[in-house]
Amino acid sequence: MEFFATISQFEPSVWWSLAKGFFVALLVALGITPVVRRLALRTGTVEHPNERRIKKGIIPTAGGVAIVLSFWAGALASGLLGQETLALLLGTIIILITGIIDDRRELRPLSKLIGQVGAAVIVALGGVRIEFVTNPFGGMWYLGWLSIPATVLWIVAITNMINFIDGLDGLAAGVSAIACAPLLLVALQMGHLDAAAMTIALAGAALGFLRYNFNPAQIIMGDTGALFLGFTLAVVSVLGAMKGAATVAMAIPALALGLPIFDTTCVVIRRVRNGKPFYEADSSHLHHCLLAEGFSQRQVVGVLYGVACGLGAAAVVVAFSSKVMALTILLGVVFTAVSVARRLPGVSSQSSPGSGHNGLSL
Repeated sequence: MEFFATISQFEPSVWWSLAKGFFVALLVALGITPVVRRLALRTGTVEHPNERRIKKGIIPTAGGVAIVLSFWAGALASGLLGQETLALLLGTIIILITGIIDDRRELRPLSKLIGQVGAAVIVALGGVRIEFVTNPFGGMWYLGWLSIPATVLWIVAITNMINFIDGLDGLAAGVSAIACAPLLLVALQMGHLDAAAMTIALAGAALGFLRYNFNPAQIIMGDTGALFLGFTLAVVSVLGAMKGAATVAMAIPALALGLPIFDTTCVVIRRVRNGKPFYEADSSHLHHCLLAEGFSQRQVVGVLYGVACGLGAAAVVVAFSSKVMALTILLGVVFTAVSVARRLPGVSSQSSPGSGHNGLSL
């Protein structure tokens, strides 16, 4: 396979650097998260019970800081970062500040969006850009000056999608770590070692944090962590899979991040149909539907982990398949997603949002 032919050309030092990036991020997260938890309790950076988070007690909400520090420790330790590192660092700082302020006193949606757009513009101007999109009839379309707005739109969208699914213990961290696997393989296959180093460091940071975030969580990541995970996943997907003229470049990260994309799409449709602002938090996410069916939090997270793994596997197959096979898989995923969406309350026109039963049967 082309993949094995590509990675066989890497020097042993490359593998050592990637392993170092992963384990440094993992160990730093394991070590620093309890420290951040204690500091959060002392400073009152906590979240009280609410319907959306489904919490029964007060819990520290500064875990995102631990994820950010762990990621950068691992990424820098790898020694494989490229010229876009400074732009990503500046973007991270903006995301970090936005998230911390939001966790402390809840920013208005517009203010939060301004911070996200500012971070995305910085990385786009720094060279992280979607330069081509696939022409379904063959060939590629070069975006030219549109590459910057297209990149900003992608980064802001994925940033918010990860933030939207952060409603259960361990869900956002686990789904993000799972999404890193196909993105890492594609980055390696395309020889983008900087993207690979960032992706594997992000996986290490997310997994290390997950040790304390899985149900029952000792700490949650807050918007600081969720925004950072989404922002970084969006950036590494551009660097590793979409920064080039690969035939199915856009499909790979779309599948790898398929769960938050699907969930957000259904939620936005439901909110618009109900006459609510699409950005207004509620209890209409997929994990809420599963909880309403009687699943426990751990069972819901397990089911959604399984879905994320399936979509990640599909992304890998698409990345290393012929164009016909890739299109067949994509159509199959889209058909399945539409079929599931039609059974969710308020998404299909046949659904009855106020009927009491959510219409989901798994």
